Amino acid sequence: MDLVLFVNGLPVATAELKTDLTQNITDAIQQYKKDRHPKDPKSREPEALLQFKTRALVHFAVSTDEVFMTTKLDGDKTFFLPFNLGRPDGYGGASAGNPAAPPEYGYPTYYLWHKVWSKDVWLDILGNFLHLEVKTEVDANTGAKTTKETLIFPRFHQLDAVLRLVKAAGDEGAGHAYLVQHSAGSGKSNTIAWTGHRLANLHNAQDDKVFDSVIVITDRRVLDRQLQETISQFEHKAGVVQKIDENSAQLAEALNSGTQVIITTLQKFPFVIDKVGALKGKRFALIIDEAHSSQSGSAAQKLRSALTKDERPKEVIKVELDGKVVEVAADVDLDPEDLTSEDVINSVLEGRKRPENVSYFAFTATPKSKTLELFGRTGPDGVPLPFHVYSMRQAIEEGFILDVLQNYVSYKTYYKLGSVVDDKLVPQKKAKKALARYAVLHPYNIAQKVVVIVEHFHEHVAKKIGGKAKAMVVTDSRKAAVRYKLAMDKYLKERGYDKDMRALVAFSGNVDDLDSGPDPFNESNMNPDIRGKDPAEAFKENVYRVLLVANKYQTGFDQPLLYAMYVDKRLSGVLAVQTLSRLNRTYPGKDETFVLDFVNKPEEILAAFQPYYRTAQLEEVTDPNIVHELHIKLDQAGVYLPSEVESFAEAFFDPKRKQAGLHAYLKPAADRFAELSETEHEDADQFRKDLGTFLRMYDFLSQLVAYDDPDLEKLYAYGKNLMPRIIERTSSSILELDADVRLTHYRLQKIGEQKLDLASGDVIKLKPVSEAGTGAADEDEKKQLAEIVGVMNDLFSGNLTEADMVGYVATITGKLMENEALAEQARNNSEQQFALGSFKDIMTDAIIDSQDGHNAIADQLLKDERVFTAMMGMLAKQVYRAFERRRTA
Repeated sequence: MDLVLFVNGLPVATAELKTDLTQNITDAIQQYKKDRHPKDPKSREPEALLQFKTRALVHFAVSTDEVFMTTKLDGDKTFFLPFNLGRPDGYGGASAGNPAAPPEYGYPTYYLWHKVWSKDVWLDILGNFLHLEVKTEVDANTGAKTTKETLIFPRFHQLDAVLRLVKAAGDEGAGHAYLVQHSAGSGKSNTIAWTGHRLANLHNAQDDKVFDSVIVITDRRVLDRQLQETISQFEHKAGVVQKIDENSAQLAEALNSGTQVIITTLQKFPFVIDKVGALKGKRFALIIDEAHSSQSGSAAQKLRSALTKDERPKEVIKVELDGKVVEVAADVDLDPEDLTSEDVINSVLEGRKRPENVSYFAFTATPKSKTLELFGRTGPDGVPLPFHVYSMRQAIEEGFILDVLQNYVSYKTYYKLGSVVDDKLVPQKKAKKALARYAVLHPYNIAQKVVVIVEHFHEHVAKKIGGKAKAMVVTDSRKAAVRYKLAMDKYLKERGYDKDMRALVAFSGNVDDLDSGPDPFNESNMNPDIRGKDPAEAFKENVYRVLLVANKYQTGFDQPLLYAMYVDKRLSGVLAVQTLSRLNRTYPGKDETFVLDFVNKPEEILAAFQPYYRTAQLEEVTDPNIVHELHIKLDQAGVYLPSEVESFAEAFFDPKRKQAGLHAYLKPAADRFAELSETEHEDADQFRKDLGTFLRMYDFLSQLVAYDDPDLEKLYAYGKNLMPRIIERTSSSILELDADVRLTHYRLQKIGEQKLDLASGDVIKLKPVSEAGTGAADEDEKKQLAEIVGVMNDLFSGNLTEADMVGYVATITGKLMENEALAEQARNNSEQQFALGSFKDIMTDAIIDSQDGHNAIADQLLKDERVFTAMMGMLAKQVYRAFERRRTA
């Protein structure tokens, strides 16, 4: 062991030290995983120094550039957390890693030696931060109880925030405000618990107590327990923390008696402000955990109840909270359903003078502009800034949360990508028609959106995260949620998906919708199988894969298995960030997310995220050929040989393959890349970037476009395994997902589209979904479809979209291709003769059969002979050539 830290002879920490001139942080981490076992691999005897929670309490992997740490060594399963400062990004936030050190210190990791391991701070961490978290979890599927122990050591941003807050509060005294902008996944619960405990015991330089009581405003039961358990470990006495769960009299008594830490809810916030202001002889610290107050909370429900009595909110709205009337100054453009607890807090504080004997400590991941004005501190340019920041960017780069914008696609883009599939698959068998239509049907028809959602989930999401992935559908009203649930239940049953894929719906109160049924709808009667259980709790069960929500669970909802989100609601600003961020929780096997947005524009969503992650990049992909272009570019770089990709693919996809057999085909490319890095550094960087883009884009786009290209599949498998060998040594990314396992799972997902014959390297086509086959349509066919759409849009009257027309052409073409009489006529006649046969009558029948789904188009075709003749001429040409391709396929 390179270094052991002792306190009074007791070993409390170990460290492996590396210099980045020869090795890096990854080598230190691997040394712990491979060579520092709690039990000797041979003798099975325990290694006393490395025992969890009983000897060394924390283990540091340290290089000259970075620091990582863990509190439990467990071989290859050991999970290390970053312990870095973050590199300033120029906007008050930071990216992963460390900045250059001040000249007098040299190494970028100087802070560990000079600050964290300094005597006072180190003893402070051991005495007031380090604690054992014990969680008892009940498996929603089996009911089995498990107890999990975690030794909590503060991450650097947590330690830094608490120490700075405590120092500032001690120096400044009561009457000041502190805004802490910490991203989701940053461990705010522990940061608040540590802050609350330290403030409750804080004394100034004259040894006077700074605050008589600390009041925590939260709606989270988990934080109640966490505060109780964390503080009890340090204080070892009862009565330090009191939860106010009765009435305002109970709260008044706690404030008067000087209870050290008081936990109360948002409903009592107006009373708290009035009461502490009247107790001028006492000083209070008010910790506000507004970001986690979910819209499903009782306070938000009361607000909605008061607001929705009017069609639009007025400038000032009176709301009753806990028996007291509160005036809420609401933006006239604010949807009543979107009012959050943060708005309430801001309105209460804005409408009255803040007591001078109270300090405010506001914690949020997504502060609104009003929150910055109320709690921020004026920066050098006069603009209010947070007191402490742990940015979304840093949280993403350090692996604590996922970037939910990586795979974000608008419905318009999805339609464009889907149309490539339609060109290749039209006509479809009846059993697959719904799937063929999903990208081109009218976007405001709930029943058709259900087809989009269910089929996309079934084909591309269900198998993610080891077959446990879940999805959320965000609807724009409670009535829409009711109709979505009814339509989805019906469709799941029709398709036979309901055995292992069921939906839950969540909304407050009762909904009257006479078009859907005579009785009011509510969570209870729309989720009968869960027998009154909370939908969020029932959603943990394996069989429930989709959660439909209406103004509920869009904030403060934590379900790590949530992989995909289908958005059918206008989102903007903070609500957009909070809603999409429900996806960002990490989970073993989950390294990406997917968002399909029916309503919002990508640039608007990006604009909503930018204040919280300045460098967010949102890709709206409109050209599926980008992966082919990258394939060509990568081939031309000369890093790998085509023969190496072929040989690797044959070995990789062999069910009996051995891991060792793969390396022989990867090492030559890795060696060439290393040589390229030494001579042409920019070319090497470009290759690495292009390969990363290819892997990400192909992984994403192949969910939407059936490429059916074995060369792309082989390069994807090869590149996924080559990438770890050419990653930058200085990179802070040490993700250690098993690419082999992931790719094997990925192939299982894709098996419905193609199968690789490893012996020949050719694609063996599975039975096509229609007799026309699944080969790529030729350019002429695409031009025909575009021509039909263009001409018909000119001829038709009314408000028809391109999507309407493309969908209609696909539907009618499919019906005509199923007709055996037309197939026979196409075999025995020329194209001109084919159009003069029974085509007109059969086409008329097809139009009548499809009239329910496309009434506006069918009416005009049947009533206007001119329009009918134009459509018939173009369709006859397309159908005849489709039959011709079928014969020659």
